[in-house]
Amino acid sequence: MKIAILGLGLIGGSLAKAIKNVRPDIFISGFDLPEITAQAFVENVIDEQLLSSIDVKDSDIIFLCLPTELSIQEIERLAPVVKSGSIITDVCSVKRVLEKKWDLLQSDGKYIGGHPMTGKEKGGFENSDPILFENAIYILTGKEAELPSSQTLIDLLTAIGAKIKFLDASLHDTIVANVSHLPQLVAVSLVNAALNGDQHAFKDFAAGGFRDLTRIASSDFLIWEQIIRKNRIHILTALTKFQKTIADISTSIEKEDFSSLKLAFEKAKEKRDEIPKNSKGFLNPLSDIFIFVKDEPGVLFKMAEILFRNNISIKDVEILKMREGTGGTMRLSFDTKEIAKKAKGLIEQVGFKTR
Repeated sequence: MKIAILGLGLIGGSLAKAIKNVRPDIFISGFDLPEITAQAFVENVIDEQLLSSIDVKDSDIIFLCLPTELSIQEIERLAPVVKSGSIITDVCSVKRVLEKKWDLLQSDGKYIGGHPMTGKEKGGFENSDPILFENAIYILTGKEAELPSSQTLIDLLTAIGAKIKFLDASLHDTIVANVSHLPQLVAVSLVNAALNGDQHAFKDFAAGGFRDLTRIASSDFLIWEQIIRKNRIHILTALTKFQKTIADISTSIEKEDFSSLKLAFEKAKEKRDEIPKNSKGFLNPLSDIFIFVKDEPGVLFKMAEILFRNNISIKDVEILKMREGTGGTMRLSFDTKEIAKKAKGLIEQVGFKTR
């Protein structure tokens, strides 16, 4: 199989590394700036450095890991020249605009929209990670996505640990406007609003929850500009709904209507608790165990070692609370209740308390 990846930044570079790890037999060609493709080639992440994006036309699967506008341009360039049966897919966080463009083109290949629901605050090949897609939802859109001829792509994405979810492109854009694009704009607004006073005094106390809540405010605007442009209508609808919610809370506080505030808190807690307890959005909920640990070197290694020896894989890990000099609680997640139960027993054998 021959795969081409256009754009070897965070997503494209991670994709190449992940595929090379699980399927070293696949020939991967890459296109980006010469210094980036050279680095990827030297690190054995790709097998060929492409001089032009058009050189991908003979590949079986072509991943467009580029900003939205550039992905649209490449779809136009590649559609007429790709070989029969070739799959063109992208990783953009808006889908309908690319699908509409493809529908206007003639091609012997086929287009499947893609959106991996994962990432980091920092981009670039230097931050790419072969386990970036592990247990992450990977959305596929378009009428071709669920056909048997697309199984090659699905198998490949499953092999790198992704959890496939099929969505209509328009529904996808509505959903991500609310759960991805709106939070990004809220984080930006929250930082600018909260730290718009005496910067030195405010930021000294903006730690813990504030920092975690606004983590995505550090994202690059150059990426977000195109997302906002292409999904503007859905984002505006989400913002209008959010503005009404904020206005209702403001009114409740002004009128000292604490019963309404209590209802809002309880409703939010109920909805928040329904979200799978992990950062990547698992399709199937994982089974958790909670471990009480001391603040001392080697704690995580001790747990990981006993699980490794018994061939148990940890699917997610989170430090919930940790007090320096004392300790705290960690959460480990596993594929099934049976595996979690076995892990719990093993961890207790080496001296940890669990629940």
